[in-house]
Order: sequence, then structure tokens, then C-alpha cells
Amino acid sequence: MKRLLKTLGLAIGFALVGSSTFAQSGTVTVGGEAMYPKKNIVENAVNSKDHTTLVAAVKAAGLVDALMGAGPFTVFAPVNSAFDKLPAGTVETLLKPENKGTLAKVLTYHVVAGKFDAKELMKLIEKGKGSAKLKTLSGGTLVAKMNGDMNISITDEKGGVANIAIYNVYQSNGVIHTLDTVLLPM
Repeated sequence: MKRLLKTLGLAIGFALVGSSTFAQSGTVTVGGEAMYPKKNIVENAVNSKDHTTLVAAVKAAGLVDALMGAGPFTVFAPVNSAFDKLPAGTVETLLKPENKGTLAKVLTYHVVAGKFDAKELMKLIEKGKGSAKLKTLSGGTLVAKMNGDMNISITDEKGGVANIAIYNVYQSNGVIHTLDTVLLPM
């Protein structure tokens, strides 16, 4: 009976993909601005008022051209308030030119090769019997799990947990999911 309820719950979850719980495949508003599926990750992110810290970090790390590439990429994009949760001075220190390598590692830890929208992430979680390991561009591993009925959480290698706040912001070269917490590699 438990298994039937779980399967039914996932089936309902798949049915809700594309509803108000998840962003649809068309234009989505993030940070007060429209994110257009025909634009790439960088072209959209620079307009989001919720991602100004992330955009500044991507520029400082020299990753703009990479994230404008063909992809596809799945980006777990922390919002400004996620960066605010870090210890005082962390962002400022990472943005210094001498820390470019460390900053690039932290940022590419939020990027996975391939296009994994919410439906695909749920399939991977179900296939993994409750969790899915995602290899990041930095070489690290993130773990995706269901957090409640319809929310996916992402756990980093240090045990930090981020919740996806907005799903399925489709881009010409992938998909973005916004996060409430910055993920940190080992």
C-alpha cells in the first residue's frame, strides 16, 4: 500500500510539472524580469534582480563564455539572499582576482552537464530509490532528493541543503532552477 501511494504521489507530481508549482516551458518571470527560452543562460540571468550576486561572480570567474556555450547545462542558481547566508566577507573574498580559481570551482559546482528539468530530476530520484547523484562541471557530486511531496532539495558534499525555489526556467542552452542556498564543494 505504501509503495502504491508513493507511486501515485510521483505520478501526481509528474502531472503537476508545467502547472503553477513549476515554471512552464514558455517565458518565466525571475527576479522581476522575463526569462526567454530562446535566450541563453547568461543573456537571461543578467536581467534577474534576484541573481545580481551570481552574475557578478560568473563575470569575475571568467565563466560568461562557457555558460553562453551550446550546453546543454542545468544550472542550480542561488538567489542573492542565498549568498547573504554565507559568513560575512565570503562573497567579497571570492570576488578578488587572486581567488578566481576557487570562485570558478564554487560556481561550476552549481552546473551539471545535460538538461534536467523537474520531471527528469524526479525520474532520476525515483530510479535511485529516493536520491539521484549529479556530477557537476567542477567534478563534485550533488544529491537530489524529494523534500516533501513536490519539492526537490539539493545536498552538497558538505551536507548543506538547498531547496529549489523556481523550477524549469528553460534556456536555449539548458535549464535553470533557482536555489535558496549556495552549495559548497569539499
